[in-house]
Amino acid sequence: MMTVHAVSDPLLSGDIDLTVVLIVIGKTIAVFALLLLSVLMYIWFLRKVIARMQNRIGPDRAGPFGLLQTLADGIKLFFKEQSTPATADRKIFYLAPYLSILPAFLAFSIVPIGGRVTIAGHSTFVQLADPPIGILVLLVMSGLGLYGVMLAGWASGSKYPLLGSVRASAQLLSYEAAFSLAIVGVLIQSNTLSTRAIVANQGWDGISSIFNGSWYWLPAVIALVIFVVAAIAETNHPPFDLVEAEQELTGGFFTEYTGIRFAIFYLAEFMNLITMCAIAVTLFFGGPSGPALGFLADNGWFNAWIMPVFWFMVKVILLLFGTVWLRATLPRLRYDQLMSFGWKILIEVAFLWVMVSGVVVVAKDQGWSMWIVLPAAIAGALAVGSVLYASVPKGTELTEEIK
Repeated sequence: MMTVHAVSDPLLSGDIDLTVVLIVIGKTIAVFALLLLSVLMYIWFLRKVIARMQNRIGPDRAGPFGLLQTLADGIKLFFKEQSTPATADRKIFYLAPYLSILPAFLAFSIVPIGGRVTIAGHSTFVQLADPPIGILVLLVMSGLGLYGVMLAGWASGSKYPLLGSVRASAQLLSYEAAFSLAIVGVLIQSNTLSTRAIVANQGWDGISSIFNGSWYWLPAVIALVIFVVAAIAETNHPPFDLVEAEQELTGGFFTEYTGIRFAIFYLAEFMNLITMCAIAVTLFFGGPSGPALGFLADNGWFNAWIMPVFWFMVKVILLLFGTVWLRATLPRLRYDQLMSFGWKILIEVAFLWVMVSGVVVVAKDQGWSMWIVLPAAIAGALAVGSVLYASVPKGTELTEEIK
């Protein structure tokens, strides 16, 4: 049975006074500022790495090493003229960008960034919120992001944004199923819905923690691959950026947006990407778990504050580098390839993996022989997969005679 934890943040376990309220407000501002700064740094990192990979010059004019170029671009978009189509539904048109950016921030709010610390005499976690159903909150926020995309295209009153929003909605819904099944693969291992509890189950016991199954990337490696692919598709990241295919949609659902509203959509896209990498670190790579500095006290401020946040940032940056590598390497898929891969391959593999991992976990709890259970589970999954594959219509079966 899935374990549902009570609110685990010690800050909220006692009386709520003014200091506690101020700490919560400060944590909210700090997390939002961290996410905004991460977007700025990621765009700079993206431009510099791709420029180096493709042997060309990256941004190097505004500020040292081009660090201020993204900030300059944001300021420019903030002061640019904002146009609204005459046929637009103005209220929904203005609201849609914020419906895209809000779920990305709320999803990031459940990510454990660090360990347990003390602020103004109150003990708390370096995490904005730890609801006992945190994973369900993540899935809800992932689904709500669709509304901003869909309403932006519909409210623009133009055919190209409408087509772009329909395409985006179909893509997001298609990969949402595989995304959810990949997370279920982790929940089977952790037996909890709390992100803090998931991280606590992946503690640091030395370098062996990475390879002995303490971190879930190894026992749930198939779920990790499915999660990464589905998350990249859900965030419209190359090679799945069919939502803004300029050759047929002129820019996608936000074609009619200009100025700061256009910038908010791009901000939401990069926020979602960073959030998904942070969630992947939480689910599969131990979150902020990592070695402390042995010559300092374990409960000292440096090992309690700095080191967990440092290890969390290192893991997220490595995953973000992988997304940049994909952007610089792979060409954009065709839309039929995108949908076919999601419905005919990814969802089926995710379903079969959940089946196999569930059998393995039950076998471990019951003490059954893994030499018998594991081959039998794999054979059963292959049998079911073969039936599913045989049920999928082939290309020659879909041809229609035209008279």
